[in-house]
Amino acid sequence: MAWVVGAGMLLGLLFIAMGTATLRTGWLLPTARRHVTRPQLHGLGALLMGASLALQSLMYFEILPSPSWETRFYGGNALLLGGILLLLVSQLLPLRSSRDHA
Repeated sequence: MAWVVGAGMLLGLLFIAMGTATLRTGWLLPTARRHVTRPQLHGLGALLMGASLALQSLMYFEILPSPSWETRFYGGNALLLGGILLLLVSQLLPLRSSRDHA
């Protein structure tokens, strides 16, 4: 079971690194460049998803003090679903129009 949680931790760290790179530089994975219209929302969503996976793994390995299972369950799911919603919104919103107000 520990290898599954370790893989989740690795995936969480990957999401955190990807979200940080997107927020700081605007860089996206090549497969996402065509679909994402708002890179900042995409980066924030990746950070939320990565934080959820990393925190759950740290609590499983007892590196962080573990709260009750309800707090872990609902808090982790809220972060994960919030990140997924931000990723969806970053792809579904239309492109911003750049109008000259001259």
